[in-house]
Amino acid sequence: MAHAEHHRHLTLNTDGRAHPVENTLTFAVAAFATVAAISAFFPETHIVGSWAGLLGVLTGIYAQYRSATTAERFVIVIGWGVSAVGLAMGLAHGGLY
Repeated sequence: MAHAEHHRHLTLNTDGRAHPVENTLTFAVAAFATVAAISAFFPETHIVGSWAGLLGVLTGIYAQYRSATTAERFVIVIGWGVSAVGLAMGLAHGGLY
């Protein structure tokens, strides 16, 4: 008996339509959050972490406004929170300048 194999893959376009701008914004938020989180572990990189966190929070606000699918919103909200924590840690270690 032949079974149909269902290959599930991760996608942000859960509605079946392409969202290039929204996906780019989502990945930007995730990238800023990653930089801010890594920089939070090294106090001497507070400038990079603070700016990455601030850009992640601001980009997250706009990305959330533009988001089209639940998968995009899921990544954005997590990135938003991580960016905020990275921003707070960067500010605590010396600030934006």
